Amino acid sequence: MINVPNLLSICRILCVPLFIILLLYHLYGWALFTFVAASISDAFDGLLARLLNQKTVLGAYLDPAADKLLNASSYIALAVMNLLPSWLAVIVVSRDVIICVGLMILFLTSHPLEIRPSLASKLTTTFQLCTVIFALWSAYVSPVPNFLELLIWATAIGTVVSGFQYIARGIRIFNQ
Repeated sequence: MINVPNLLSICRILCVPLFIILLLYHLYGWALFTFVAASISDAFDGLLARLLNQKTVLGAYLDPAADKLLNASSYIALAVMNLLPSWLAVIVVSRDVIICVGLMILFLTSHPLEIRPSLASKLTTTFQLCTVIFALWSAYVSPVPNFLELLIWATAIGTVVSGFQYIARGIRIFNQ
């Protein structure tokens, strides 16, 4: 069912190629605007789905797919453009791939799936978003090297910690 929350997720997916094109043309201000708008839409689609009682099976797949696509594309593109370190992109994208593979294994082996993000995962998402925003801000307006460096390390550590939490949770579910 296509409703407003699902439409927001679809729009977020459609923002990804626009975001990449803006980066390729070094239009960092517009890329920053697009990324922030897409990130805000992520908060609103979940909120609207709950408030309007419009949670759907389609939305349960679209929302995380849009998040992963925007996140992976952002980190890969910013690493290729040397605006973020390549090793950070590898960590961020690898965690998402590992989570997706784990979910597919659990699904294919008929294990119950209840995805609830941990506190570490929520903090990691915040660090990941802020890292992209400040990398773009540094390219567009003014470098913020010390703060960006701090965000890069917080993102790396949070991503690894939350990745291990998901792996441990997946193993527990699989062994039940």
